[in-house]
Amino acid sequence: MSLTQIPATTAEVIAIHPGPPLAGAVSVDGSKNAALPLLAAAAALRRPVQLSNVPTSADVQAMLTLVQQTGHRLTRTVGDPSTVLFMGGGIGTIAPELFETAGRIRASYYLVPALLATHGRAVLPWPGGCRIGDRGMEQHFRMYEAFGDRYAVDARGYSVVAGSARTDSVSVMLPFRSRGATVAAILRAVVAGRPLRLGLPNLSPEVTSVLRAVKSAGWGTQATERLIALTPPTAASVEGSISWAVPGDKIEAGTLACALAATGGHGRIEGVRGEDVAPVVAALRWLGVPVAVQENALTVHARNMQPTGHSLRAIASLSPGGLDADFEPALMALALGLPGTHLFADTINPGRHGNLVPQLAALGADIDQISATQCRLTGPQRLTGAGVESTDIRTGSALLIAGLTARGVTTLGGLQQLRRGHADLPAKLRALGADICEVTP
Repeated sequence: MSLTQIPATTAEVIAIHPGPPLAGAVSVDGSKNAALPLLAAAAALRRPVQLSNVPTSADVQAMLTLVQQTGHRLTRTVGDPSTVLFMGGGIGTIAPELFETAGRIRASYYLVPALLATHGRAVLPWPGGCRIGDRGMEQHFRMYEAFGDRYAVDARGYSVVAGSARTDSVSVMLPFRSRGATVAAILRAVVAGRPLRLGLPNLSPEVTSVLRAVKSAGWGTQATERLIALTPPTAASVEGSISWAVPGDKIEAGTLACALAATGGHGRIEGVRGEDVAPVVAALRWLGVPVAVQENALTVHARNMQPTGHSLRAIASLSPGGLDADFEPALMALALGLPGTHLFADTINPGRHGNLVPQLAALGADIDQISATQCRLTGPQRLTGAGVESTDIRTGSALLIAGLTARGVTTLGGLQQLRRGHADLPAKLRALGADICEVTP
């Protein structure tokens, strides 16, 4: 399998039929959101790295292509296509097609530190990815300025030029807990070899995975809710190969858990750390869904669930232990079938509700949009199958859940968006007994 091959269905539309409760066991893929910064971290270190549990979602394949185009040598482990070996490199010229490829994903900005290390400058387009509202890069630029770098912007994108080499400590205070800016600061410190003190950091599992990775490369790391502190390694610890693993996809696990709950099913979801899904597990339990959490799995026992009628407040948050915004769409699809008046808010991705709510409305959902970032619904509601579109990754996964409970057939298009975040989420639902089939035009 090549580094850019995606083993997914070629159908552009799938049909979802309601059926019996889901049941069985399924394993999640590696997390797309964790794999992307880890790939950039491996490129920044410029030493042999073995990265396992790499998912084959489209965004990850695009990032692998970018890493190769910047001169890094990659290979797959024989017999294990989910393990990628970084063989070093990163000393060639920037490939001309880099700009086009980078514009397809948001995470291309993670490559700036590696490009500064190997070329002294980074020229990239404005981040692509899901169209779910303005998510600017002002905090990234502020952080690069703290390292002495210079940046410039235009209509097409931005450039960053590395400042002069220094060894003194860098201190930056973020105005809010930006995950992208936190990862960028960590990787910039790594390529500069400078101590870092980063205030008000993001401490999501995706960031702590990067911290564990740089710690394995010899860096001293300390992380609290108030501060991340990094200390460069000694010369003896910067050589030799290192091994990392992408954590299981917490969002995929949460989506599958919501699908099991929505259909009154019983199933085990393996390959995800219990601590990573704690916020969505708490929401499920609040709604009356029995969930058991193990170290590397969770089990949903929804066959005999007794809905509490509690009103759910699903408020997306960047705070440690807060509800990841990507959990919210799946919880909204589940809440449509449960009693109570439920509130949803996502100021992190202000355009997401504008994508999701109209698609659910096409299935008959009655959702009150209080504002651009808040909406409210009262359940239970009965949905009816219709043609809907996966306008972004999480809207697509929520529509899969809704389609499993709607009367009649739901047809879901826009699968290229869904594949950006999941190699084949419909196949995992089919493994639990869902009646989902491909529709070839």
